[in-house]
Amino acid sequence: MGKLEEIIKSKIIRLAKMEVRKFSVPLKRDVFQLKKTVSRLSKAVLLLERFTALQQKELRKKKIILEASPEEVKLSRFSPRLFRSLRKRLGITQKELATLCGVTLGAVQSWESGKFRPKDEKKKAIVGLRKLNRSDVKKLLKKD
Repeated sequence: MGKLEEIIKSKIIRLAKMEVRKFSVPLKRDVFQLKKTVSRLSKAVLLLERFTALQQKELRKKKIILEASPEEVKLSRFSPRLFRSLRKRLGITQKELATLCGVTLGAVQSWESGKFRPKDEKKKAIVGLRKLNRSDVKKLLKKD
């Protein structure tokens, strides 16, 4: 009887192994495919992260445009005394103010003497400058 038990046991083991193989082989293939897909996606994410880092670096290099909302510009006052006090508060010269606003030195001198008033697009830059402190202005000037 021992021989018969061994034969039945070996048959059961063999059949069990075949059944397990039926399910495990396709699963192994699926796992392999998933690993390849994850690897490809990881490489794509890495490339995108590098690209994003480069784009952010480029954005930081670009000139910052000083702007303000139309409401802020409308509510703001512009007088020769205010231009001088803004320059003194920021610790910049007329030439540096002209550089930051994108105008000539003569335009800034005209604003401060009261001969002319800044145009609307320059008013946005001036109101934007009012929001900054000395260190921010120095950083902007270093970029130029």
